[in-house]
Amino acid sequence: MGAGVMRKDDVGGKRRRRRRRTAPMSEINVTPFVDVMLVLLIIFMVAAPLLTVGVPVELPKTAAAALPSGNEEPLTVTVAADGTVMIQTTAVARADLINRLRAIAAERSDDRVYLRADGAVSYAEVAEVMGALNAGGFSSIGLVTDIGGPSLDGSDG
Repeated sequence: MGAGVMRKDDVGGKRRRRRRRTAPMSEINVTPFVDVMLVLLIIFMVAAPLLTVGVPVELPKTAAAALPSGNEEPLTVTVAADGTVMIQTTAVARADLINRLRAIAAERSDDRVYLRADGAVSYAEVAEVMGALNAGGFSSIGLVTDIGGPSLDGSDG
């Protein structure tokens, strides 16, 4: 059955064409999966900066540089304008503060803690909380401020 040979049962020079049945495709189309994964990646990249834990306070502005971050999520203690003390986002009574800090320090490998205090809070209240942090087992205390404040050389940040 060559390409140029005609068979006798062909009428009028027409050839019969057989439809070839194709085997079912056994491969998975991964394109939709890749599209979904890329969309999820973009969503998480946009949403991750919005997930920072914090209590809204008006931080004082300084010309200090940012502290380097470690592997563990930093512990943040906040003193709000009304004097409320919060560990991360949980309000803690001042009488219970040292006991809670000792329990947290026992579970953590890093003794670094960040202290955020509203600009309206007095220095005495901030010093009391710093003393409680030290008594609770945290020896590395970083004060959190906003950047762009005046520097000691007289120039604005």
